Amino acid sequence: MAERHTQIITHSVAQTQSVGQILGATLKQAFIIALNGDLGSGKTAFVQGLAKGLDVSEKYYITSPTFTLINEYPGRHHLFHVDLYRIESVLELEEIGLDEVLHQDAVIAIEWADKLPEGTLSNHLAFQFKLISDESRQIDIFAYGLPESNLLKAVEKRVQTELKE
Repeated sequence: MAERHTQIITHSVAQTQSVGQILGATLKQAFIIALNGDLGSGKTAFVQGLAKGLDVSEKYYITSPTFTLINEYPGRHHLFHVDLYRIESVLELEEIGLDEVLHQDAVIAIEWADKLPEGTLSNHLAFQFKLISDESRQIDIFAYGLPESNLLKAVEKRVQTELKE
């Protein structure tokens, strides 16, 4: 059960990226972020902002690793961007080395995390992206674990301030 939940509405790709950037800038340690939502709902835009907040060099173009499955970027914290869209079985998760990635001292953003077997993730933040219109997104964020809950509280406060400006 989630320890904390918040909902954010963004009205542009830039605002969705800002939410990711705020989270990335706030992170002080390794972290797992589960991302779910329909195609085009903002998951990759969020990760682009996350990378910026983690000080990943702008020379890296952050795109969804739909075919490579896992992209890795150096930054203030190492970022692994995982996309499970094309994964069909638990065996494939083993083949791509997801278990090793999950044990890295890094920030790990997993698109289509709902494809993971139940119980794979313990403490993490879960984002559910929903299309409201062509530009607007509803982002529900759930914190699983006390440190995650505290982080979400800090991020929520910054998002409320920065998105209103």
